[in-house]
Amino acid sequence: MSLVETSFGPSALATPANAVTVFRLLVTVPLLMMVLDHHDTWAALVLWIVLCTTDGIDGYLARRHGTTRSGAFLDPLADKVLVLGTMTALVAEGSFWWFPVALIAVREVAISFFRSYWGRRGLAVPATRSAKIKTVVQEVAVGFALLPLTADHNWVASSVLWVAVVLTLVTGLQYVRAGSDATRTGGSC
Repeated sequence: MSLVETSFGPSALATPANAVTVFRLLVTVPLLMMVLDHHDTWAALVLWIVLCTTDGIDGYLARRHGTTRSGAFLDPLADKVLVLGTMTALVAEGSFWWFPVALIAVREVAISFFRSYWGRRGLAVPATRSAKIKTVVQEVAVGFALLPLTADHNWVASSVLWVAVVLTLVTGLQYVRAGSDATRTGGSC
């Protein structure tokens, strides 16, 4: 039995990629509850890894079956809810200092508004390779905070978190510069 390849148009809502993204959003809630209850458990770490991995899966599915406007909105939203939600829970739980998490949150929200603003004006602002690396480093920082083997050594997760802060701020500046250049030339970022 062969699978029939389905392609979805840009306005489609019910796509395999969106189903994975909605799964990520819904399962983030139990993860946050686990982190707030007792963050350094193997169960929380495994769930974190599963949710981070599904980000790549929904991207693969979107490229294979066609990207959609809803997916372009939902995927970054799921990323922000997962990463910033878990970082905030780790701040509340005492594993992360609030300041680096606040820097990351401000950049993420600002760039989301930036991308949305230019997107409504027809200027594409796709995720860059360096921004994808930034996301992975953020995920690794959270992973070290959840890992039972390193949870008692906050400096490990905190060190990676500060690397994530630097990458987060640098990529934010890259987006702003690319957007500024694109508005002058009338192209995409």
